[in-house]
Amino acid sequence: MQEKLPFSNYFIIGVMLFALFFGAGNLIFPAQLGQLAGDQLWPSLIGFLITGVGLPFLSVLAIGYSGSRNLLELSSRVHPVYGALFSSVLYLTIGPFFAGPRTGAVAYEIGIMPFVGEGAGAVPLFLFTLIFFAVTLWLSLNPAKIVDRIGKVLAPGIVVLLIVLIGIAVFKPMGALGEASPAYAAEPFLNGFTEGYNTMDAIAALVFAIIVISAIKGMGVTTRKGILSATFKAGLTAISLLAILYIGIAWIGGTSVERFGLFETGGPVLSSAAEYYFGSLGTVLMAVVITLACLTTAIGLISSCGEYFHTLIPAVGYKKWVVVFTVFSFVVANFGLSNIITYSVPVLMFLYPLAISLLLLTFTSPLFNHARLVYMAATATAFVIGLVDGLSALAKSLETEFAWLEPVLSFFNEHLPLYEDGLGWVVPVVAVTVITAIISRALGLSSKLESAEA
Repeated sequence: MQEKLPFSNYFIIGVMLFALFFGAGNLIFPAQLGQLAGDQLWPSLIGFLITGVGLPFLSVLAIGYSGSRNLLELSSRVHPVYGALFSSVLYLTIGPFFAGPRTGAVAYEIGIMPFVGEGAGAVPLFLFTLIFFAVTLWLSLNPAKIVDRIGKVLAPGIVVLLIVLIGIAVFKPMGALGEASPAYAAEPFLNGFTEGYNTMDAIAALVFAIIVISAIKGMGVTTRKGILSATFKAGLTAISLLAILYIGIAWIGGTSVERFGLFETGGPVLSSAAEYYFGSLGTVLMAVVITLACLTTAIGLISSCGEYFHTLIPAVGYKKWVVVFTVFSFVVANFGLSNIITYSVPVLMFLYPLAISLLLLTFTSPLFNHARLVYMAATATAFVIGLVDGLSALAKSLETEFAWLEPVLSFFNEHLPLYEDGLGWVVPVVAVTVITAIISRALGLSSKLESAEA
């Protein structure tokens, strides 16, 4: 048993965590933010970094701080049935239903489509995703080697390729920062703040934490204090890398408008920049970056889902779950990126309030003696508002209206602070947490939580 690890170990685990986080969406969204924010880039970036970097860091720390063995144990503080349902939905959402297939689809559309053309049909997508998920399956079947394979090989490749591109863009920008779009000109910080949600990392971090903690335990750290300390240091490494690359990519986006104009998404921003600086080699360079980023994320998602469902249903082995989830991801990826995104947004709008509320409750739990009343009341509040947000987003995705939902949306818009900005759940959840915490302490309510502390 040991309390501390050499710095090299923290660095390796931190780079592994960074690689698990850093998928294609993390390349697209800061680039898009840079284009839209223009001369309001820096306040926008501060908001983006809070949600795109800060929240994932808190998610990883929450598992270590709570002493919970995994997300299932942590979310079961609300109720065991809720814990199983919430964890399952979350794993499936960022696993085989949406984020898993998205890794293959994005890698194809941004990294491969420029070479085959948009009118190439379904065959190239099928062949690429077949190879992509075959490699994902091979690397996911032996999770004991994830640290070595990702932390030592794939992640440094991503970092080096991006830093080269960013370095040149800093010393030789494509143009000056242009005028901010109307939304970013009016509220740069808030728009950057909400844009950071799109990375999905705050939710994914609750899943990836189990890989980090397992790696830390595998290196001989088993006490709760030691695990929390190691998680903090490794997490700090990961978010530092994320922040540096986000800032650099956003700078590329901001300086690209003068030369290329506004793009619909952030994908063409990086592809165009790579071609501008490196010619045809730049296109190949970007294809490699995208594929590596997506591959590392896919490995983390599939491995985590396999571990979770094997824990939930031990009768089915880890490797069988990995095979099922990889094949399912491969099939869904072939429906195309636009379809995956269309149906993922409503689910994310529902899950984010629940996930962030769980973080708030985890860190404040000692203040109300871990009373289940507080967990249940705050979660129920987030559930109701998140469900309405999810249904509203679904209606928009389907280009229809749910007439029965309109009175509820109207009420929320009028009475909930920040609702129009997508943060309507924040004030009610905080208020309910404070009120029920006071009631719980007055009544002497508490809950003894068992931890995994050795």
